[in-house]
Amino acid sequence: MKNILLKSAFVFALILVSGIGFSQVELTEKLCTDKLQHPYISDGQQYKSLLNGDEVAEFRATFYGGSTYRIVSNSGKEEGNVIFSIYDKERNLLFSNADYKNSSYWDFKFASTVDCIIEAELNQKKLNSGYVLLLIGFKQ
Repeated sequence: MKNILLKSAFVFALILVSGIGFSQVELTEKLCTDKLQHPYISDGQQYKSLLNGDEVAEFRATFYGGSTYRIVSNSGKEEGNVIFSIYDKERNLLFSNADYKNSSYWDFKFASTVDCIIEAELNQKKLNSGYVLLLIGFKQ
């Protein structure tokens, strides 16, 4: 009997913790999608990673010349938790939101097509671990 109660309590705790984690993921997604509204259309990808401490997630994207883009990134319940930087394929820094108070989004346009590396890390002053989500959209 004790064994059944112990297993039941464990399963209940697991479901409870999973539900809390899922709601944080939902909130992070809502914060990002709220910034990616008309006139922007998502590229259909979700760039996401679970980061701990000073880990850095790396994503790759191609931006086509003449198009206007918006990158949105967030983690947790509030904005400013993610530092993201965009580099060209030679690792020349093109943009970092750290220069703009960790803004959760950036609008930009390239004159020609560019393959980029996007790095995302947690703002260690606010979060030590978390789910990072990055969305890319283009203007209609």
